[in-house]
Amino acid sequence: MYIVTAKEMYEMDRHTIQEIGLDERLLMENAGRAVSSKITGIISKQNQICIFVGSGNNGGDGFVIARTLHTQNYNVTVLQIVPDERITGEALYHKTLYLNCNGSVHVSSDATEVDKFVTSSDVIIDAMIGIGVHDELREPVYTIVSIINQKADFVISVDIPTGLPADEGITGFSAIHADWTFVIEAAKMSLFLEHTAPYYGKWEVVPIGISINTMDDVPKKYTWGEHHFRNTLPKRDPYAHKGTHGKGLAIGGSVEMPGSIAMTAKAALRAGAGLLTVGTAKNVISSIAQTCIEATYLMVDDHNEHGGKAAAIPFERFDCIVMGMGMGRDKEAERLVMHVLNEANCPVIVDADGLFHVKADPSILSKRSDPIIVTPHPGEMAMLLEVPIAELLEKPFHYSRAFAAIHQVYVVLKGKHTIITVPDGKQAVNQTGNQGLAKGGSGDVLSGIILAMVMQHKNIFQALCNACFVHGAAADLLIRDNHSYYDLLATDVIEGIPAVYRTFL
Repeated sequence: MYIVTAKEMYEMDRHTIQEIGLDERLLMENAGRAVSSKITGIISKQNQICIFVGSGNNGGDGFVIARTLHTQNYNVTVLQIVPDERITGEALYHKTLYLNCNGSVHVSSDATEVDKFVTSSDVIIDAMIGIGVHDELREPVYTIVSIINQKADFVISVDIPTGLPADEGITGFSAIHADWTFVIEAAKMSLFLEHTAPYYGKWEVVPIGISINTMDDVPKKYTWGEHHFRNTLPKRDPYAHKGTHGKGLAIGGSVEMPGSIAMTAKAALRAGAGLLTVGTAKNVISSIAQTCIEATYLMVDDHNEHGGKAAAIPFERFDCIVMGMGMGRDKEAERLVMHVLNEANCPVIVDADGLFHVKADPSILSKRSDPIIVTPHPGEMAMLLEVPIAELLEKPFHYSRAFAAIHQVYVVLKGKHTIITVPDGKQAVNQTGNQGLAKGGSGDVLSGIILAMVMQHKNIFQALCNACFVHGAAADLLIRDNHSYYDLLATDVIEGIPAVYRTFL
């Protein structure tokens, strides 16, 4: 499923109509009928339905929906909020068809009239304004939206809730709070932004026949889901051995936070890593080894009070390195991070405290010839970019893409909608996961899964997307079967990884 800006959506429409030759009236018919088929699955014929239509294509879709429901004997009323002269072109064509089917249209934008229609209806279908909004609504639509938000029992929006921007980076708006939104053809960026996503309510993308594959400039953002995971996860050769599935090194842990690196190690092994070495402080090894007996250990800290000299890291032995989890923020940890980035000749994943140390000299990222993956949460990403967290959350696609391009790194920006970005600008949004993951240690587990996936995939982008899928899907299956959002722990997610493989492969 593609994720598009308003401009990209307009170009997709234009290409389909002008280059391919699909008539715009037919495209509007397809949209209205596709949405109608979804609407009938969540309402009943006993409901009183009022469809609010405006001008333009969104209003035209509303007239098709009205006709489709009306001919199926649903109780439909249409309230047209713009004067008749504003209904033109294809929208007028479909309005005429609806009227020819004995449908009726009420024309009014008066607040008192709107209030009556809203309060006397069980279901409001919002087909007033589409994806062209970039600032605050004007009157009378502002008041109409306010009345619907305050008094409607159940609201379904067509393509996008009226008043909501399609793109990121826009904060000054007033919009419908929908219970359901049926998004036409492609997901809009605002579906995945913290400050706009709640306006959609539940949502589903409905295809209407717009062609994307014949375009010269295909959108570079899309969602990553179950079918991607099934199609891209490498199959295990019956004759494989432990070295076939990667030799990984996980560096981190400290006296204060030994659990972080332990969770990363266990997650990597559970996710499929063939061999794993944990590089940590000497006085931490014994406590971690009791919980993760399958790993081997390497002392990488030579400043602990118990003495002992750290071993040199044999970088040539490893296929991938992950570092930063529970490492601490002292100068010795910083030197270790810089040493790994300067000397390792394999992909390196930088998480947690490792990101803090990278902030001291971000230029080290672009100096490496081997891949670097950074896995920040919004606070860490804002730190790296030196922007407020709120600003980052308003434009996460933009900032992730900019950071990846400037430093030539892969970025996994963690969150409700984790965004994976590659240096050339391609982006994917992971669709698995839930609020049960909002616990300490969840990021450490994800880092371990990423380590395992990078060692098994030839394509790093696919590896990162599949790691995020497994992490979120494990949490989803655990919540479905025997946990709640409240009690789910990061260690539970590790034990949930096998269920993902059994369920989806």
